[in-house]
Amino acid sequence: MSACQLTCWKCGNRLDDVIFPMSRREECANCGADQHVCKMCKDYDVRSGCNEPRAEQVSDTEKANFCDYFSPSGNVFTATHDDKAQQAKAQLAALFGDEPAVDNVPKSAANNEDKALTPAQIAEQKLRDMLGE
Repeated sequence: MSACQLTCWKCGNRLDDVIFPMSRREECANCGADQHVCKMCKDYDVRSGCNEPRAEQVSDTEKANFCDYFSPSGNVFTATHDDKAQQAKAQLAALFGDEPAVDNVPKSAANNEDKALTPAQIAEQKLRDMLGE
């Protein structure tokens, strides 16, 4: 299995230096997520769960478990938290009636004050301005 390159199911980071068989305590060096989890197994299906009939039911598919049938899938995972963050930014922008893609604003179009601020800080400033603080 050493020829297979694994990626973290949570953040998409390359998992280097994994010793096989994978330990129950294996974690991602980037985000700290457990890696001996159902989501990393070749028998796991997002829609139906575990396809290994002899495996015991696991209540949390994102936490380390003791499954004897665990075998890393080798699937390439990408970070999902970025999508959620983008959705949250779009919803916040919609709340203030702004364009949802704050990150795509050309630097020449943004004023100098906004360049140094994160989208969250810009939203906070707009809220303070609206409340008169």
